[in-house]
Amino acid sequence: MIKVGDVAPDFALPTGDGGTTRLSELKGKKVVLYFYPKDNTSGCTKEACSFQENLSALKKKGAVVLGVSADSVGSHAAFAAKFSLSFPLLSDDRNEVIRAYGVWKQKSMYGRKFMGIERTTFVIDERGFIEHIFPKVKVEGHTKEVLQVL
Repeated sequence: MIKVGDVAPDFALPTGDGGTTRLSELKGKKVVLYFYPKDNTSGCTKEACSFQENLSALKKKGAVVLGVSADSVGSHAAFAAKFSLSFPLLSDDRNEVIRAYGVWKQKSMYGRKFMGIERTTFVIDERGFIEHIFPKVKVEGHTKEVLQVL
């Protein structure tokens, strides 16, 4: 399990715009790395739009925002276009980074148990260390919480 003070696991993941984002290339910047369950669902849409609405404030604090889910590159491209998201959405369709960050968890809905992404945000400092973890994120007010710790 990752904890505050650990080195953030490095990764290289494809983005919805056809590029690749490598965490190691973002050294020197704070990174807000948020994991979310699914494109185009209500909570995930609210969360992404909130990060977008506050993107200039996040950038003023020196932060880069990255969203990660297991959705495909195509799904991310459509989601980003639909909601005018200007930060990268990363596709982890093999769940490798999702597992490395420990956010692949057993969940339950309506008495049914299944594995899925637990909505979690990591703030990574300029040297690549985990500075803050927001587990089991509640979407409402979350971006303001992130801004407070930056």
